[in-house]
Amino acid sequence: MNHMTVERFLHTIDGISTWVGKAAAWLIMALMAVVCIEVIKRYLLNAPTAWIFDLNNMLYGTLFMLCGAYALAQNAHVRGDFLYSSMRPRTQALLDLVLYIVFFFPGIAALLYAGWEYAGDSWRIREHSNVTADGPPVYHFKTVIPIAGSLVLLQGAAEMVRCIVCLKTGTWPSRLKDVSEIDVVEEQLAQSEHVDEEARRAAIARAAQIEEAARQRGMGGGDNKI
Repeated sequence: MNHMTVERFLHTIDGISTWVGKAAAWLIMALMAVVCIEVIKRYLLNAPTAWIFDLNNMLYGTLFMLCGAYALAQNAHVRGDFLYSSMRPRTQALLDLVLYIVFFFPGIAALLYAGWEYAGDSWRIREHSNVTADGPPVYHFKTVIPIAGSLVLLQGAAEMVRCIVCLKTGTWPSRLKDVSEIDVVEEQLAQSEHVDEEARRAAIARAAQIEEAARQRGMGGGDNKI
């Protein structure tokens, strides 16, 4: 496959993970609405809902699982990079490739297999939560486990291709861009071998100006409170 074909393949998978992650992110709005309504019912109307704890768990659990592939697509999972960040791209790619083969794919494959069985059993018995009396059905929620596992596995395949490309070319393939924190942008610029020093300094200076402006706003807010 040529460079453009590989990049299109990677960006397609990135796009799937990003779309699912952003769609799932709206569940936080539903979770917030459920919590606010329950607070009103419980403390103002004295009419608590027995199954609200189960619903909160299912909403947050679905959000957490479906955003896993999105986080991987954005290279946002936590890593101990005190050594990793100082490595050359080819060394990083080799290390990532080994870890994907040895740990990632076996672990996610096991999750997918177990999750499929877990969800299938839940559907067969029409499982309901036993946390509360007359708990809500949970088989829909457990179906999210194999779905999320499949998405992470798909994104992992794209990450593995990225490692192979980097081993061949010495540079990491591009990713679909999304919002990033200032310190993340600064770190990415500092590590890039293709951004000239003047552009890097200008970007760092802009980040510093934004940080200073935010600090000044914070100080001003503190003065107003006093």
